Amino acid sequence: MRIAILSDIHANREAFDAVLDTVRKQPPDQLVLLGDLVGYGPDPVYVVEKAADLVEDGALCIMGNHDEAVVVGRTDMTEHARAAVEWTRERLARQHLDFLARLPLSFRSEDRFYVHASAERPEKWLYIRDADAAERCLSSSDARFIFCGHTHVPAIYYALPGTRPIHFSPLSNVAAPLSELRRHLIVVGAVGQPRDRNPAACFALLDTKRREVTMVRVPYDHEETARKVQASGLPAWLGMRLKIGR
Repeated sequence: MRIAILSDIHANREAFDAVLDTVRKQPPDQLVLLGDLVGYGPDPVYVVEKAADLVEDGALCIMGNHDEAVVVGRTDMTEHARAAVEWTRERLARQHLDFLARLPLSFRSEDRFYVHASAERPEKWLYIRDADAAERCLSSSDARFIFCGHTHVPAIYYALPGTRPIHFSPLSNVAAPLSELRRHLIVVGAVGQPRDRNPAACFALLDTKRREVTMVRVPYDHEETARKVQASGLPAWLGMRLKIGR
């Protein structure tokens, strides 16, 4: 079974379309969206409507913290995130907000657990940035594989039962083996706002038969997205960071 897992699209139409074009060249058996459809980027209506169409066609989609913030009007965020949330709320119609509000915080499918941030209290939007956070996440679910986003930096943590997780930084476009004996926590990177100093969009491709996962990098027209950010009145830094991947 091949599963394409996308996270942190952040209203970036160019990145989303480029990734979906890549995914369609070898259609997977399942498509999963790990949340943060909106926030930061200039095309929230397009991305939400595209995601809704994908869900209608069988994709799985869960909620991210920016999705929740737009729905409930949260303001306890960084200055730029808060500005983007307020800007986005003014542009989404009721049907868009209703779609985001209905998204679940997590989803379990066979031996795979999908969540935006961490299996440890998904509603608290905790970050997986080190082995301690990875250990708490893994101990919060008995799933063999946990997939999340939120940090915008691809990573893999693996551990034997009862042992401390080990961090691994996967290479772009190179399949990483998944051991039958170990549990894995896979942080899939970001489609719409990479922060690992690589501006190319990132998504994860899981192959359960071959027991491997690949962090696929997809170049896209980030200059166009940055131009649209500037023209929209969103904070200029949100466009600049797309060019440097941070």
